[in-house]
Amino acid sequence: MQTRRDTLKHSAVVAGLLASAGLYPVAAFAEFNKAAFEAKTLADVLKALKVTGAPTESKDVTLTAPDIAENGAVVPLAAATTLAGVKSMLLLVEKNPSALVAMFNITDSIDANVGTRAKMGQSSDVYAVAIMNDGKALFAKKEVKVTLGGCGG
Repeated sequence: MQTRRDTLKHSAVVAGLLASAGLYPVAAFAEFNKAAFEAKTLADVLKALKVTGAPTESKDVTLTAPDIAENGAVVPLAAATTLAGVKSMLLLVEKNPSALVAMFNITDSIDANVGTRAKMGQSSDVYAVAIMNDGKALFAKKEVKVTLGGCGG
């Protein structure tokens, strides 16, 4: 019979082996930018991410979001682009306490097509932002009306 202590010991050994082989997702935590996720506005998020120049609206970036979200606790949002040279894709909700909802790191080996669910406390503009390798930011914007807020009471 295997005890809890044995299980924890074996799990630690496996985690150590994965980390030493470079297979443990340690790099995923290296990209976390606390200042960006605490920012209140699109401009502050881009500043925290060291984006050069003003963001530009682009038809090459698409945002998929509902016109009306009946439940602000689970609003489906997706962002995509077919442009080459995308470094990261962002999803932002302008009137949330923290504007940045999600940040996805993109490489040339994957499609820049991401999605998640977000909480929205009230109707707001939602942004899909593509951060390019040259530091430019391209975005798409859409207003989402929320009938039942999801951030708080």
